[in-house]
Amino acid sequence: MADEVKVSIPAALRPQVDDQDALSLPGSSVGEVLGALAERYPDLGGKLFKSENELNRFINVYVNDEDIRFLQKLETPVSSSDEIALVPAIAGG
Repeated sequence: MADEVKVSIPAALRPQVDDQDALSLPGSSVGEVLGALAERYPDLGGKLFKSENELNRFINVYVNDEDIRFLQKLETPVSSSDEIALVPAIAGG
């Protein structure tokens, strides 16, 4: 069984996860953990993923403060000592 990894949920997305600020979910990669999150909370999954293996562009994902776009994206390995943070992108003009 895969380790449980902490996922921090920002305030803007908490209504989709019963107002929890963090969850522990199984997985050995970012993609597996976020897949478990999407399976458990389909409304949030619809906001996170554009397609099965592609994140929406307005969601940034960090592992221990490192942007996964500069790591191995959804294939980035994680363990129970890691923390995944979801950060909605902020646009302005």
